[in-house]
Amino acid sequence: MTSARNLQRTGRTCSRASCRSVASKTLTYVYADSTAVLGPLATFAEPHSYDLCLQHSLTLTVPNGWNVIKQEPDGESHGPSDDDLMAIADAVREVAQAYTKQAPAAEESGQEIGRRGHLRALPSH
Repeated sequence: MTSARNLQRTGRTCSRASCRSVASKTLTYVYADSTAVLGPLATFAEPHSYDLCLQHSLTLTVPNGWNVIKQEPDGESHGPSDDDLMAIADAVREVAQAYTKQAPAAEESGQEIGRRGHLRALPSH
C-alpha cells in the first residue's frame, strides 16, 4: 500500500530495464572519487541519477575498486538539520556581501540605476 502511494505521489519507477516497480532509492555516481552513493529517493528526478526499487537497491553491484556509500534516512529527523540551515544562511550572507560590494561600483559608473532580484534598470541614453 505504501509503494502505491509513493508511485502516485512521485510517479517514478525503477530505472532498471524492464522493471516497473516503484522507486524507493536514488543512486548517484561520483566518478572522480570512484564512489556510488545510494540514498533515499531524491525529491526530484535528476538526469544523472538513477531511481531504484527496493529489490534492485539491495542487489546493487559496482565496478571493482569502487566504494558504495549507503545513506539511510534517520527516522527521528524530519526536514533539514541545523548544519543544513547554517550552510544556507552562510551562502545567503556571502551573496549579500558580494552584492553590497558591487552595488556602489555600478552606481558610480552610471550604468545601473536600480536592481530588484535578477532584474535591473538601465538608463536610456
